[in-house]
Amino acid sequence: MRATFKLTARAISVLNTVSIHLGIKQKSLFDHLMEDRQTLHAIAKKLELRHFNAMQRIQKTFVLSRRTLASLCDAAEDSGAPRDALVEYSICRLESVLSDELKKQKIRKQIQSRLAEQINNMKKILKDSQKMLGNGDPLCRNLENMTDACISAYNDLGLFVDKGKIIEEFDYPSS
Repeated sequence: MRATFKLTARAISVLNTVSIHLGIKQKSLFDHLMEDRQTLHAIAKKLELRHFNAMQRIQKTFVLSRRTLASLCDAAEDSGAPRDALVEYSICRLESVLSDELKKQKIRKQIQSRLAEQINNMKKILKDSQKMLGNGDPLCRNLENMTDACISAYNDLGLFVDKGKIIEEFDYPSS
């Protein structure tokens, strides 16, 4: 089913960023957020409608499951809160996920840098071993296999760090 909500550009950006970073579809993330009825009711109790109504919002259409839409509509009806407000504040709760992931991303980059140094050391050891023992020596072949495996793992880590760049580019509020 399609449902249209009026949301802030920030909420749309949060949903998009989290979905890309986690590698899941926006629909799945949206469904997960809206199917938690207890959380929707808790959000409804804390809503500040004056603040919500003052926000500049734009229309955004989502494809939802019937169950998700029913859960959202029930929560809105039970609490008397606007559907759009429940969606907005549910999505904005994900900002803490982004903040936590940004901290991890910084650590990942530090580890990546340290690993690059280690790989360079491994390459030097391999090169020195090959000079002293020759390429055909069993130790050199094992070192070469080990170095290749480490380089492959390092490249995989690099892809993961690159995937996290969207977290770094997100527009975080000033502290």
